[in-house]
Amino acid sequence: MEIKTNSVSIGDGNLPVIIAGPCVIESEDITLYTAERLKGICAAVGLPLVFKSSYDKANRTSVNAYRGPGVDKGLRILAGIRDRLNIPVLADVHSVDEIRAASEALDILQLPAFLCRQTDLILAASGTGKPVNIKKGQFLAPWDVKNIIEKFTSTGNKKLFLTERGTSFGYNNLVVDFRGLPIMRSFGYPVIFDVTHSLQLPGGQGSSSGGQREFAGPFARAAVAVGVDGLFMEVHPEPEKALCDGPNMIPLDSLARLLRSVKAIHDLMAEQKSTGGGESHAV
Repeated sequence: MEIKTNSVSIGDGNLPVIIAGPCVIESEDITLYTAERLKGICAAVGLPLVFKSSYDKANRTSVNAYRGPGVDKGLRILAGIRDRLNIPVLADVHSVDEIRAASEALDILQLPAFLCRQTDLILAASGTGKPVNIKKGQFLAPWDVKNIIEKFTSTGNKKLFLTERGTSFGYNNLVVDFRGLPIMRSFGYPVIFDVTHSLQLPGGQGSSSGGQREFAGPFARAAVAVGVDGLFMEVHPEPEKALCDGPNMIPLDSLARLLRSVKAIHDLMAEQKSTGGGESHAV
């Protein structure tokens, strides 16, 4: 299955797409600066980019946590980035009421992991005809995504890809079972690996989540070696000052080196596959 949006093709043996950006829109200046840097980095490495940032983080740990600029202002900022930089943009949608406005401003809609079983939301997103990324809930087995696929495609829209973001493992911790990536891909739709949210420690700092960004490199490289159609990663110019998910976001200045290693592994796996030496699920 191949999904095309703007100038980016996802799945069907294409280069792994990089879905990246700050966790949440903090300001128009920071968001645009990050998007410009990401475009340059991905172009230099030779990997396609979809820019991601949220206009509203509706599932923050604390009622006092920063959520973002809201639907109207946030979508205006994202649409401006898309038009100015000519790159696809993606953001989370949390309710059916947001779907129409989001579908007009965004190239790709995303349903957060906690909402992956919300039937009305899935059907409304699918009904737009837009590409949609649905994150597999931390509470689901890999094969449970088949039910999500059936709901989504019931409207006739097949522009769906799925994201693995780790599974709840005891208190304040997530674990990634890399067997889940080929299992999810076996249903015929592109699969993205969410590097940074898989390294989140939900509620790990009491009123906010912690994270272990030091493992982002090994996780990204492992996922590409196993076989995925893209990597989702939240990045920030200064993660220590970020208003959301700072502990698991990747510093923008260290991203190019990580992506070069990812591209090298992808190229090696593609070469092995073309000569008959790779596994059937390899990229």
